[in-house]
Amino acid sequence: MQILERNDLIGGLTQPPVRPLLITGANGTLGRAFQRICAIRGIEAVALSRAELDITDPVSVEAALSRYNPWAVVNTAGYVKVDEAEKDFDRCYRENTTGPAIMAAACAYRDIYFLTFSSDMVFDGNKSAAYVESDTTCPLNVYGNSKRLAERDVLARMPKALVVRTSAFFSAWDEYNFVYYALRAGHQKQAFEAADNVLVSPTFVPDLVNVSLDLLIDEERGVWHLANQGAYTWADLARLAADMASLDTSFVVPRSMQAFGLPATRPAYSVLGSKQGNLLPTTEDRLHRCVSEVMTAMRNSPEESMAVAS
Repeated sequence: MQILERNDLIGGLTQPPVRPLLITGANGTLGRAFQRICAIRGIEAVALSRAELDITDPVSVEAALSRYNPWAVVNTAGYVKVDEAEKDFDRCYRENTTGPAIMAAACAYRDIYFLTFSSDMVFDGNKSAAYVESDTTCPLNVYGNSKRLAERDVLARMPKALVVRTSAFFSAWDEYNFVYYALRAGHQKQAFEAADNVLVSPTFVPDLVNVSLDLLIDEERGVWHLANQGAYTWADLARLAADMASLDTSFVVPRSMQAFGLPATRPAYSVLGSKQGNLLPTTEDRLHRCVSEVMTAMRNSPEESMAVAS
């Protein structure tokens, strides 16, 4: 998405270009979603890929801020491979901790609003009630610790920064999320293994982006929890989505999280609540919408048409 230069003549004076919202991580799930929502809402924005803006490089950061002069920066760049982070920890900390801290310092110097994202994995899962913003962080894996340190360093460099903790994305806007994978397996009548002993708060990406933008525009600061209401195991979420799609839910095979042998330990309970109030609708409400869109896309896909023809 490119900045739109505007030089309208009003009263004989040239108006300065509108300052855009700058989005980092243009090619990721959140980066693309922010571009889409900004276009819908008429918010002028410029989105930069890693090649165009390396948040871990102060020179690259300064060049981007000087060129685009944004009123705010939304940082969606970062390292997202939770299991690979256990060995690739240098890169994980560089992209998830150092990068956001550099961006925060640069935004604070220029008095630019700054939004970055954290994770439910900053918690250890030892609570039995939803985690709120003031709860003590104690991550179980490298990825979670990189986010914990990012929260600390960002707010130390820029106390008025906005840090949004969230979890378990789902949407119909891309295929790289749990609900999409589950529905595709059910649609193709393939077994789908899912953990049945961890509880999470699923988050509908369009809701997350819209409410995050609202908080940014309202000049909110500090740590906020944004996730849709409800607590589900991954197996429960897969079965619920399948049922909404009128699929036989027997393709969902429940397993313990430990049975997957994943390198990174996950918290058994990472449900997110909020002291500020529940700003997002229920998971079930949004899942209906997501499932309908995903199933329509699958039925209309070229692969499905070829399968029917054969």
